[in-house]
Amino acid sequence: MLVAGVDVGSTQTKAIILNENGETVARGMVNTGANVVKAAEKAFQLARQSAKLDEWDVAYIVGTGYGRYKVPFGDTQITEISCHARGAAYLFPNTRTILDIGGQDTKGIRTNEKGEVVDFCMNDKCAAGTGRFLAAAAEVMGISLDDLGDVALRANPEQDGVLRITNVCTVFVETEIMNHLSKGRKAEQILAGVHQSIAARSVSLLRRVGLNPEITFTGGVSRNKGMVAALQEKMGMQINVGPDSQFIGAIGAALFALERAKARHEGEPTAKELQT
Repeated sequence: MLVAGVDVGSTQTKAIILNENGETVARGMVNTGANVVKAAEKAFQLARQSAKLDEWDVAYIVGTGYGRYKVPFGDTQITEISCHARGAAYLFPNTRTILDIGGQDTKGIRTNEKGEVVDFCMNDKCAAGTGRFLAAAAEVMGISLDDLGDVALRANPEQDGVLRITNVCTVFVETEIMNHLSKGRKAEQILAGVHQSIAARSVSLLRRVGLNPEITFTGGVSRNKGMVAALQEKMGMQINVGPDSQFIGAIGAALFALERAKARHEGEPTAKELQT
């Protein structure tokens, strides 16, 4: 039995295929772009192709993310809040708090020992403290987004001091960075300040739901080593992050799909069947 989760994010779309034991069989990821439906189809296709699977080999598919209703081949949709909680608890069973930083929003999620959502809050009105904020910094400095965290980690606060980024607006932060560059500030010093600024906003968001260990970091920004280091410094504790942290939403969706597929196999009606 094979199932899939497709997480359609604002920046990237991820697909995960699991077997009946919950083991990852294949994964696929593409930039979301303007055509959300095409992105969902392409990510799922890449996952299938990497495992040499046909579409009908996958028994059940759950769509999640902001574009979850744009997964036409999916069997049902589940909110990304629930999917991140389920995926985080699966990879890191002692998770109690989740920080999800995506391209356009940041979410704080509190869970119980079963991986169920107890409370959550999100910043979706402004791109401050999100992947878009980092992308703006990368663009104005002419540095690859993938290299941003590594450059920030080269900063030496004892030698150069701590540079504070006062603007939290994605538009105005570009001007502030240019001003710092014109004053001869080092790139690593500026980027360390950018990461510290995002970390401070993220910790403030998490405190609204409860900053309870263990804390798991999900979303595309979790790949940024500088961001992980800045968050751990602000929190004063280690956070869970791994190779599949960016795929946690898709993993959670696939785990829900596995649950539904097994129920169908046992002759029980699925949620979709009950609705129809």
